[in-house]
Amino acid sequence: MPMILGEIKRYLRDNNAIRVSRSMRDLAYRALRLREQLAAERNSEPTVEDIVAAMAAQGEPHRKEEVVTALEAIAPTVSLYDPVYGDGGGDSLYVMDQVRDESAGEDAWLESIALKEAMKTLSPREKTILGMRFYRGKTQMEIAAEIGISQAQVSRLEKGALARIRKLM
Repeated sequence: MPMILGEIKRYLRDNNAIRVSRSMRDLAYRALRLREQLAAERNSEPTVEDIVAAMAAQGEPHRKEEVVTALEAIAPTVSLYDPVYGDGGGDSLYVMDQVRDESAGEDAWLESIALKEAMKTLSPREKTILGMRFYRGKTQMEIAAEIGISQAQVSRLEKGALARIRKLM
């Protein structure tokens, strides 16, 4: 998998498949120059609102969202394998270590366990039908022909098995 990600990253970098428009880059560079100017004047990092206000004062009004999008568009890409922190002792922390899937929350593993337990209650025939249907992507007609029963029987067995699993979960 790391090799594939590296190849994709290299392709995108070398072939520049994603192009940022000249106007977007120009807006981002003007915003960066203003940010540096404001930081030097105030001795603190300006907010995006400060940059947008300064641009408007110079006769170049832009929405905050436009400026943020422009700045993000020119930001350098980061590899999942770039170190975020390393103490020199070999225990580095990488970007990948900080990425997680919020949609598969803490309950995902509980659901997985519940599904495995519910599957144990099915008959071998029901397990076979569900396996063929959902893991191998076969139609009810294909399953019926393969195991020697009617499509209606496959449908009934599938429906009953799914109802039992739903009830147990």
